[in-house]
Amino acid sequence: MEFGEEGLLLEPVSPGGQFFNSTVLSLAIISVLETQVPINDSQTFSLLKNVFLPINPRFSSIMVEGVDEKNKQWKRVQVKVEDHVHVPIFTSGMSLESYDTYFDEYITKIASETFPQSRPLWELHLFKYPTSHAAGHIIFKIHHALGDGYSLMGALLSCLQNAHNPSLPLTFPSLKGAKNETSSRSRVFEFVPKILSAVINGAWDFSWSILKGTWVEDDRTPIRSGVDGVEFRPVSMSTLMLSIEEIKLIKNKLGVTINDVIAGTIFLGTRMYMQRMNSEKSSSQNCTALVLLNTRLAAGYKSVQEMLMEPSKSSWGNQFVFLHVPVPKSSEVSNPLDFVWEAQKIVKRHRSSSAWYLTIRLWDILKKFRGAEAVAGYIHSTLINSSMAITNMIGPVEQMALADHPIKGIYFMVVGSPQSLTITAMSYMGKLRIAMGAEKGFIDSNKLQACMKDAFRVISEAAN
Repeated sequence: MEFGEEGLLLEPVSPGGQFFNSTVLSLAIISVLETQVPINDSQTFSLLKNVFLPINPRFSSIMVEGVDEKNKQWKRVQVKVEDHVHVPIFTSGMSLESYDTYFDEYITKIASETFPQSRPLWELHLFKYPTSHAAGHIIFKIHHALGDGYSLMGALLSCLQNAHNPSLPLTFPSLKGAKNETSSRSRVFEFVPKILSAVINGAWDFSWSILKGTWVEDDRTPIRSGVDGVEFRPVSMSTLMLSIEEIKLIKNKLGVTINDVIAGTIFLGTRMYMQRMNSEKSSSQNCTALVLLNTRLAAGYKSVQEMLMEPSKSSWGNQFVFLHVPVPKSSEVSNPLDFVWEAQKIVKRHRSSSAWYLTIRLWDILKKFRGAEAVAGYIHSTLINSSMAITNMIGPVEQMALADHPIKGIYFMVVGSPQSLTITAMSYMGKLRIAMGAEKGFIDSNKLQACMKDAFRVISEAAN
């Protein structure tokens, strides 16, 4: 760290922060909190100043050029909170359907806007009109340079309380897997082939990821327009709700994980949509999903203070890589459950290979010799050459509240990616919310949503 010309402390921007706020790539995360009661914004400014800004210095900093012109730095500035808060005004007394339309249009608008680099990279939007989903919507838009979903969820939780008993902490579903009772001798015999498999698969997967990040691209399909500048096109957002208990029933029947069921549903849903829009070709077209893998060693969310104190396990920032997962072709599977089993097999193989570690090292080497812009260009090519990105987060089991506003629903979306489709999933209060950010005018969001619902229904019926 060093001091700038105004005496303010300068902190180096992490590599990920530089990658995601460059001339070729600029990503942001939009989090939507659906309130159970109408929004009272009388405490907004005081909460932002006294609770939100102190969470992390980056919320009060701008990104500036470093001394060596290759590494950027965070510079602390005076924050004018009123510049970051937006409250749209519409005609009052209209129908819920009208406000649904206004909300969708407003989300599309803020998703397409870029952050001014002259002030800290976050915004708060208060949509104070009732829709068919909620009495009001609190929308946080935060630049990906500030941190990934794990970091920002930790920050958000610092502002939220248990709605029914604020003195009790929010809890999350356990991330621990079943205990392995295999004998030590069996584990020894299993260890060597697993290492060899990881090395071989890692070499292949890493080589393939390089090809996908340079010149090998997916087919152009109903979910991939493949046009230049797709990241600047309007995005429409739609969501659907699934029952965690029903997902668990499928999981137990098939002997897979919850994530396998979710991935299988998304894969089948996208194939169903592709066939509905282009039935002749879509069953055999090449389609790759970039599944985001959190590379932290920690299980479960940490507080911001813990993230800053334990950099080796759960540090703040961007700590993830992409897994290149081919979407199963309808022409190669015989029943809907094959999508779940294929998802399990492919994702498990990619997670256990060394490709993700080699990818991180590649980014480090590229940054060292060619700079952060070169890495950003490589990531941009990786994204645009694939068909969609999939990421998920785990939310609290209990209901949350923000400044005495009970939250009835929550979802998030990554915007600014050079792809026609981004899919996110988040659990909360026993429900799974799947959100789809689709290129407006190219993907029919209503039909895609219907196909996702049909896919889950078909998988559920087949499992039972």
